[in-house]
Amino acid sequence: MEGKRLPNEIGDFHTHTFLSDGVLSPSELIRRASVNGYRLIGLTDHVGAATMERVIKELQAERNLVEKYWKINVLVGVELTHVPAGAIPFLAKQAKGLGADLVVVHGETIVEPVEPGTNRAAVSCREVDILAHPGLITREEVEMAAENQVFLELSARRGHSFANGHVVSLARQTGANLVLNSDGHHPEDLLTRGFAYQVAQGAGLSAAEVEEVLVEAPRKLLRKLGKG
Repeated sequence: MEGKRLPNEIGDFHTHTFLSDGVLSPSELIRRASVNGYRLIGLTDHVGAATMERVIKELQAERNLVEKYWKINVLVGVELTHVPAGAIPFLAKQAKGLGADLVVVHGETIVEPVEPGTNRAAVSCREVDILAHPGLITREEVEMAAENQVFLELSARRGHSFANGHVVSLARQTGANLVLNSDGHHPEDLLTRGFAYQVAQGAGLSAAEVEEVLVEAPRKLLRKLGKG
């Protein structure tokens, strides 16, 4: 990696524990992320209307404990996953009301049958912070994301990453914010500095754009969340 500008520490706003479909407990996921060089991790388990309150409460308890002992910033969030597109504004507002630090929406990835209209609903909603793996999102939707300060994810996850180049192309044209996340479900999914750089470079980003996405974007997103 000589000559490449890598982030000193990793910020990853999209991961999953065994409270949804990940394999690790929250504390083990946080510990493994810390060893990988993370300075920040977002725990964003999949939720719907029935599970949201319980998951947020349990993640908050884990976060409150580990932050007393470990030097890592933990954000408690949710990923609204395969919910009706029309329900996204209500559910996003509910999540914030229950104390979620951030709201991620499971976007229209090309490898899952997400309801059409999900991307548009997410980028129209200011309570949504990240539209994950948005697939073949339209230019109009990317413009809406820029207007409403919804960050678009470049995904390091297999399958979801297939449309990263498309997302980069439209973000360049519109000024939309990008952030790179692992969408980690297993220990091996977690980012390292070198792998994060490779994913960003593979999406077609220039060296300056890589630095913007890996270094500046997490800071900008934290400011939006009131955590910066």
